[in-house]
Amino acid sequence: MKLAFSTLGVPGLPLADVLRLASAHGYHGVELRAHPEEPVHPGLGPEERVAAAAACKAAGIEVVGIAGYVRVAAPGPDEPVLQELYGLLELARDLGSGFVRVFPGAEDAQSAEDADATAARRLGTAAEYAADLGVRILLETHDSHRTGAAAIRVLGLVGHRHVGALWDVMHTWLGGEQPAESYAALAPYLGYVQVKDISSAADPTPLPLGAGVLPLAEYVEVLSRHGWDGWLCWEYEKRWYEQAAPLEDLLGAGHDHLARLLNDSA
Repeated sequence: MKLAFSTLGVPGLPLADVLRLASAHGYHGVELRAHPEEPVHPGLGPEERVAAAAACKAAGIEVVGIAGYVRVAAPGPDEPVLQELYGLLELARDLGSGFVRVFPGAEDAQSAEDADATAARRLGTAAEYAADLGVRILLETHDSHRTGAAAIRVLGLVGHRHVGALWDVMHTWLGGEQPAESYAALAPYLGYVQVKDISSAADPTPLPLGAGVLPLAEYVEVLSRHGWDGWLCWEYEKRWYEQAAPLEDLLGAGHDHLARLLNDSA
């Protein structure tokens, strides 16, 4: 497995500094948060995209995924959702990334059946465009569909190889799934895995890897036992928790912790 971290942990940091941190601490990839407040987002022009892609290539750091905020199950017309998703897919293509992250984002007023159908319809529509660009759309285990069981209700309806799953281990844990249960559900669709650690189920303040309550060793063991060889991406949600320690100070120890878990599970 290869190790990456998300720029959600270093909000607003210039790309050059992100790449420097990745190289310095042994990470081979980064997940780029695609928001207008970040240096890399769909509003970048062609020259800026070329420069960003060249910087990543020169540093030897892969853009694992583009983390967008499209809510594919949300109520409303399809077209604005699809246009936002197409923009993210184009950005991923231009930066040489194979994945775009989307959220489910259903609302309480929707029935599960309506939310699933809405998400599947939009993902199915976008799948061919994603295929043409050589990018996969990944539905994250999050919010309204936080478990593997919930996510595959949508993915099973889509049935397209360019639509898959992003496994956020915190959300499946909060949803009550055991690591083996989540893996069994998501394995046929799995793009990559987000790891993290938190204080408790009631307090999701991010902590250094290994300092919280999430059973990270179990997740890594399940992945290793099944021969999965993709990306583990540390998503440290500093953007939402100002009191959290700076990620820059934790990256080295985080890399070493994941490396130990990988070695122990080999």
